[in-house]
Amino acid sequence: MNPSLTPQEVRLLCRQGEFKSPTPGFASGYTQANLVVLPKSLAFDFLLFCHRNPKPCPVLDVTEVGDPEPRIVAPGADLRTDLPRYHVFKHGELVAEVTDVKEFWRDDFVAFLIGCSFSFESALINADVPVRHIEENKNVPMYKTNISCVSAGVFSSPLVVSMRPLTPGDAIRAVEITSRFPKAHGTPVYLGDSSQIGIDDINSPDFGEAIAIREGEIPVFWACGVTTQTALKQAKPEIAITHAPGHMFITDMVDG
Repeated sequence: MNPSLTPQEVRLLCRQGEFKSPTPGFASGYTQANLVVLPKSLAFDFLLFCHRNPKPCPVLDVTEVGDPEPRIVAPGADLRTDLPRYHVFKHGELVAEVTDVKEFWRDDFVAFLIGCSFSFESALINADVPVRHIEENKNVPMYKTNISCVSAGVFSSPLVVSMRPLTPGDAIRAVEITSRFPKAHGTPVYLGDSSQIGIDDINSPDFGEAIAIREGEIPVFWACGVTTQTALKQAKPEIAITHAPGHMFITDMVDG
């Protein structure tokens, strides 16, 4: 990982097919985002779902119909090419994992960029709060929970969370730090016994990779934008495009 790369440099490497890795730890200090692309016919329902579930789905930008440029958060960028890896769904089923989506793009598409918890990790590290998946050079572990989101139109989903293990003292500091990042999921939604939120095996995440939980640490869970992908799978739209979990779009927005 290279925290000194600028967002523009990361996006250019993605566009050239030279960057295909998860993005935690890259372009330190800049806001990372989840991507969801849908036909216009479903855009209002999805926007309403995000409005009703702002913790996992904080909206940063919405594109004009058919336009792949996120003009508010990254003018000049191209959402068809500027992420390291994409997932393409048809009728709720994953049909392709690709490094650009030009061949799938349609004139009726609307793209949503949703805040990501990777954005507050630089602040945690700067405060000497450890971020284990960055230490281990892994993708963050993510889990489906038994907590239901508020439905909107065709969209419904269990809440998906990301996990970072911390000592109780560091967890308190992490709550204070992440409270300053409401557009990156803000404060944790749960701390402690994962079975209470429907996670039976903390070492078997639904997305991402398992990481070490050391003696004296507790798992700390933040709402996660991958919630939108489970909503897409349940809604089964004709077609939808997202980032591959952990492979985010890096905006020009400064964190915080």
